[in-house]
Amino acid sequence: MKNVQLETAMHAAGLNPATLGEAAQVDAKTVERWIRDGRIPRAYNQWAVSKVLKVEPSYLWQSPADLPTQSPGPQESHLYAHRGLVPHHLWTDLVRGPTTSFSVLVYAGLPWFEVDPGVLDCLRLRASEGVRIRLALGDPDSPVVARRGEEEGIDMAARVRNSLRIIEPLIGHPGIEVRLHATTLYASLYISDTDLLANHHILGTPAAQAPVLHVRRSPGGFQFDRYARSFEIAWHDARTYE
Repeated sequence: MKNVQLETAMHAAGLNPATLGEAAQVDAKTVERWIRDGRIPRAYNQWAVSKVLKVEPSYLWQSPADLPTQSPGPQESHLYAHRGLVPHHLWTDLVRGPTTSFSVLVYAGLPWFEVDPGVLDCLRLRASEGVRIRLALGDPDSPVVARRGEEEGIDMAARVRNSLRIIEPLIGHPGIEVRLHATTLYASLYISDTDLLANHHILGTPAAQAPVLHVRRSPGGFQFDRYARSFEIAWHDARTYE
């Protein structure tokens, strides 16, 4: 079975089988088999690849023992009826806790910036410590942003531009990437290592009143990976914001 996670992570990092193989000390054909046939590399190769791609090995590969059989296996998750019920510490922990990667996929994401005034300083600090920071905001000139604004009765493009002004100090900072996407979002995603918050979008309901799912990745679970894969697809298609 094709390894989509590995393929999309490589595209996001701008690598091909040859360049990734060089980093992992294998040939390009081996990397191609990892992708095409879903073969699982040796542990030391997994760690070498995950270091280059700045994602957890468990995101890229599951061992046969971890693969679900009839049920998905244990995975910690909790559903909040609306965004206001999410504990404040969950938002701040997501930003202040990552050691490998931190990723955001939103249209504007203004509430996230408002919940922690020190978020920009924190992101710069995390980046300086080697954490890969990826922020994907909606393209304010795209039809999907305009339509979402119409559906919610707000000027979504203006909200996106406001967010872009807020994160302006992060543009060009080493270790921090900002892109604009034109993807139809079914959930805004905030992913920190193996934790994520997914603020779902419901037609006719403002995002603040829609459910938020907190998921923590665990062996045998696939829920986290599905959300993470969604981010990678949107990130791959997004354009760099400068």
